[in-house]
Amino acid sequence: MTDVGRLHVITDEVLQTRFSLVELAAAAAAGGADVVQYREKRQVATREMIRAAHLISLTLQHTDTALLVDDRVDVAVAVGASAVHLGRDDLPPEAARRILGPDALIGGTANSVEEAVEVAKQPVDYLGVGPVYGTTSKGDRAAPMLGLERFADICAAVDKPVIGIGSITVDRVADVLAAGAYGVAVLSAIVCQDDPQAACRAFADEIARVT
Repeated sequence: MTDVGRLHVITDEVLQTRFSLVELAAAAAAGGADVVQYREKRQVATREMIRAAHLISLTLQHTDTALLVDDRVDVAVAVGASAVHLGRDDLPPEAARRILGPDALIGGTANSVEEAVEVAKQPVDYLGVGPVYGTTSKGDRAAPMLGLERFADICAAVDKPVIGIGSITVDRVADVLAAGAYGVAVLSAIVCQDDPQAACRAFADEIARVT
């Protein structure tokens, strides 16, 4: 199994337009990210997604940073990626596991204790849980804000690593990890900054400090 990783950086070309996906991936790798999550929420042709994922994969090829594809198992297969994160409406983890194999890294999504317990029973390696502090990246499709107390309840209810997501900033990392998270997934606080590499390094350093 690919290591879950404590710092996931999520790509974006909507909330910010200064940097390309490849530039963001390179900055994240140089800044100490364990995982780059290629996430595409726009209506983009599958071939274009494969092209983008392939370019990110090439960028990360000689680094210690892994490529994880959000939602799309087919895109992951097309570019040889061995990690996916699946939402509620995506391919079921059982099917993804059959396609990607026993060593692939598969994440599932949860927003409540009940949902987390059910998702943790499936063949996933970690749970992405949030939004801990809310989110601005999903518009009206976003789940309700959890807050640290409910987030901690979810972490305590499952025996798989939890990656916290949702408006997590450097000064919130310690609290999220203290609540039981294994790591964090970050979008705006890294990719929307003037210097994504420096922003990523600040997260990596803070995680190293508190773990």
